[in-house]
Amino acid sequence: MRLATLLAAAVALVPAAPVAAQDADAQPSVFEGDHLSVGVGAGYGPSYDGSNDYVFTPVPLLQGSFHGVAIDPRSAGLAFDFIPNPKDGIGLNLGIVGHLRMNRSRQIEDPVVRSLGKLDTAIEVGPTVGITIPHVLDPYDALTFTTDVMWDVGGAHKGMVVDPMISYFTPLSHALAASVSVYGEYGDGKFADYYYSITPAGSAASGLPVFDASSGFSKAGARLFLGWDLDGNLENGGWALFAIGGYARMLGDAKRSPVTSIRGSAGQWQGAVGIGYTF
Repeated sequence: MRLATLLAAAVALVPAAPVAAQDADAQPSVFEGDHLSVGVGAGYGPSYDGSNDYVFTPVPLLQGSFHGVAIDPRSAGLAFDFIPNPKDGIGLNLGIVGHLRMNRSRQIEDPVVRSLGKLDTAIEVGPTVGITIPHVLDPYDALTFTTDVMWDVGGAHKGMVVDPMISYFTPLSHALAASVSVYGEYGDGKFADYYYSITPAGSAASGLPVFDASSGFSKAGARLFLGWDLDGNLENGGWALFAIGGYARMLGDAKRSPVTSIRGSAGQWQGAVGIGYTF
C-alpha cells in the first residue's frame, strides 16, 4: 500500500528545490545547510495495490541533509543522495535507496483476498539516480526526474522493481508551496508473480481463477502536494502542514489479476495530511 509514498515523496521535494529568497533582504534558507525535518501524517487509501477497500495508515517522516548528503523519505524507507546540487544549473542526484514493501502483508480488508494468505514484507534496496533542473518557469521552481531501481534482498518477491518519477515544484507565496508529480512502477516477472498471480492452491482457497502474471508496468499515477508554513516563511523551518491527493491506475497484469479485476478496482484514490517540523 502506497500511502506513505504520497506524503514522503511530496515532502522530499521541498529540500530538493529550496525556496529561493524572494527579496534582497531575506535571510538564508534553512535548507541551504545541515537540517532535519521530522513529522507525522495520516493517510487514506487502498488496503493493498488494486484494492477497492480503503484504510487509514499512519505516515512517519524523516528528511534532511548532513555534510552534503541529502536524506529523502521513501515509502517506509529512505534515500541518500551523495551529490549536492549546485546553487545554479542542473544538479545530479545519485545515491542509494531502501524501503519496506508491505503490500498485502497487513490490513487486507477483502476476505477473499485475505484467504490467499498474507505476503511477506519485502526489503528493497538499490541505486537512485536523477537530475534537478531549477528555474524552469520562474526563479524559484524546479523540475526533477528521478528513478529508483531496487531488488528485494529480504526473500519476499525476490525480484526487481523500478520506480520512475517526474516532479515539478514551485512556491506559490512565502508561506505556500506546491508540486505536481507523475510516476510509474515497473516490476519484473518475480515481482509480478508474487503480488498478482493466483496459484492453483490459491484458487482452491479463494475461489478466484488461476492467473499467471508477467513483468511490466503495474501502475502509473499523479499527485498534487500543498505545503503551508505556519509562520508564513517556508525558508526558516519550523512547523508546516501538508496535504496531498493522488490517483493511480493499475496497469498490465496487475490490472488483469483477479485481486484487482474481480475483488478490487484499477482506480486507486489516495490522500494524506501531515504536520512536520524543520530545524
